[in-house]
Amino acid sequence: MKLIKNTFWFLWRIWFHIMLGLPLLIMGPLMFILLIKEKWYPYFFILARIWAKFALFGTGFYYKIERKQNFEGNKSYMLIANHTSMTDIMLMLAVVNRPFVFVGKIELAKIPLFGFFYKRSCILVDRSNSRSRMEVFEQAQKRLNRGLSICIFPEGGVPTDESIVLANFKDGAFRLAIEHQIPIVPITFPDNKKRMSYTFFSGSMGVMRAKVHPFIYTKGMTIENKNDIKKIKTESWNIIYKQLLDFN
Repeated sequence: MKLIKNTFWFLWRIWFHIMLGLPLLIMGPLMFILLIKEKWYPYFFILARIWAKFALFGTGFYYKIERKQNFEGNKSYMLIANHTSMTDIMLMLAVVNRPFVFVGKIELAKIPLFGFFYKRSCILVDRSNSRSRMEVFEQAQKRLNRGLSICIFPEGGVPTDESIVLANFKDGAFRLAIEHQIPIVPITFPDNKKRMSYTFFSGSMGVMRAKVHPFIYTKGMTIENKNDIKKIKTESWNIIYKQLLDFN
């Protein structure tokens, strides 16, 4: 029985990567063209959402979204969520229908094909390099000035211990939100670890829920006031953590 399960998981995981790569091969030339000019990024984002939905549905996932607050007009936001799975990127693209840019670790740029588009469309950070972390703020400023939103997984990576419900948040997302006076949008992904964790012989098809919580506003806060950063970081962590417990 275990052999049968492991064989299924192996083939299914291979299929998942096929579903990631196939639309990139088909739409790749157009996606590349749309990345040539910054003003074309919103059109690239549309194709990125198509890629994400294709990958999710093609692998046997379907998503259900609960929204406690909707986005307004052309405002920019700081999008945050718990990070437990390779599918977090795809689900975030499926959930949020307004153009945003990921801030992500530079290591993902090494993934064949996906990494080619990832490093050209995202803000990359080398967390071992303090200069790289500072450049993130400069790159984020450029994107926000163009009316885009920013997405950061504030845990700073996927916890290696899968028993951890939610790791501690790092300051980066909250410093950026305060500096640019943009609302924080906490989002909970309760099922992604169960559906597609980084443990190879695991996972299952099925629903992926997402809950968009009420926004946390940063107006009047300053990065000089460490209590402001701590306050919204703690509030954001508590919201997502409590929802993870409630969902489970």
